Amino acid sequence: MTPIGYEIDFIKVGDGERSGDAIAVRYGIPGACKVMVIDGGSKESGEALVTHIRTHYNTSHVDFLINTHPDIDHASGLEVVLENLTVGEAWVHQPWNYPERIHHWFADGRITIDSLQDRLQDALYHAYRVEEIAKKKGIPVKEPFTGARIGDHFVVVSPSREWYLEIIAHFEKTPEAKTPAVQEGFLKSLLEKAKAWVDEHWNIETLGEQCETSYDNESSVVLYGNIDGRGILFTGDAGAQALTRAAHVLEASGIHLPSTLKFVQIPHHGSRHNVSPSVLDRIVGPRVAAGSANTKTAFVSAGAKSETHPRRVVTNAFKRRGAWVGAAKGIALHHHHNMPRQGWSAAPEIPFYDSVEG
Repeated sequence: MTPIGYEIDFIKVGDGERSGDAIAVRYGIPGACKVMVIDGGSKESGEALVTHIRTHYNTSHVDFLINTHPDIDHASGLEVVLENLTVGEAWVHQPWNYPERIHHWFADGRITIDSLQDRLQDALYHAYRVEEIAKKKGIPVKEPFTGARIGDHFVVVSPSREWYLEIIAHFEKTPEAKTPAVQEGFLKSLLEKAKAWVDEHWNIETLGEQCETSYDNESSVVLYGNIDGRGILFTGDAGAQALTRAAHVLEASGIHLPSTLKFVQIPHHGSRHNVSPSVLDRIVGPRVAAGSANTKTAFVSAGAKSETHPRRVVTNAFKRRGAWVGAAKGIALHHHHNMPRQGWSAAPEIPFYDSVEG
C-alpha cells in the first residue's frame, strides 16, 4: 500500500524588513494529491506561489485557499493565486456579512447597517478582494470558523464565530469600538523595544508569561491537521488567546497536541508578543533535556532583513521543547513526510542562542 505523505513549503516573502506568510501544502498519495495554500504574502510572493505550485507540485489547481486574517502581508498575494490558478474552495472571514449582529459594538451612533458593511469592506480590503475575486470566478467561498473541516485531514480550531464577531470592533482598521478592548493577556506596550541583551541558558528561559497581541492577529485561523498520525499546526499571527482556545478545542476532542505534533508554524514571524512558556507547554510540549533528539519541526517566516523577527527568545523556546527550527528569511523552506523532493538541500537550522533580547 502506498503510504500517504505531505510536503509543506514556506515561500520567502520580501527582501527587506517587512515580514509575511505564504505557505503551500501538498498531501496524499501519488496521483491523488490535494493542494492547499495558506496565506499569500505580498503580490510578489503570490507570484512565487503560483510558480512553485506549477513547478514542484506539477499542477495548476489549488483545492483549498485559506486567508488566515486580513493583513496585507497575508492576504494580497492570494489575489494573484486566484487570478492565475484554478481554485476549488476559498476560505476567508467575511465580517461585512454580519452588520446587524455586530453593529452594537461600534461607538459612532451615526453608522448605519449599510454603511458599516461598506466600511468593513474598505477597512479589510484585501480579505474582501479574496472573496470578491473568488465569487466572480464561481469559486465557493466559506468561512474558517472553529469546527469547519477543510478537506479530509484539516480542521479549524480557532477562532469561533462568536468570539470573532465579538472582537471585530477592536481591529486596528475598523471603526472605533464602543468599549475599550479587554484582553485576557497582560501586556505592557506593543511598542516596547528590547532594552538590552540578556544571557539565557537551556535551563533558564526568559520568555515572559505576560504577552498580548492585537485582536487582528488573534483572529487568525488556527488550523490543525493529522496526516499518517502526524499532527500539523498552522497558526498565522495568532496570539496566546487564540492558541489557548485552539488547545482547548483539541483537548475537548480527545487530542493532546504535544503527543501528536510533528510540524508547527511559529506564529507572527516569531514575535515575543504571541507566545508564553505556559502556552508553548500546552501546544508544543514540555521542555526537554539539553541534547535531546528533535521530535518535531517548527518553521517561521520573516523578512530577509528583519532585525526584530524572529526573536531569539522565541526560537530558543521552541528548541527547548524538542523542535528543529528553521526560518524562511530570504530563503524558501521545505518540510516533508514520505514526499522527498530531488534537488533541494537541507535548510540551515537556527541555533540555540546564549544571548537574547531583554
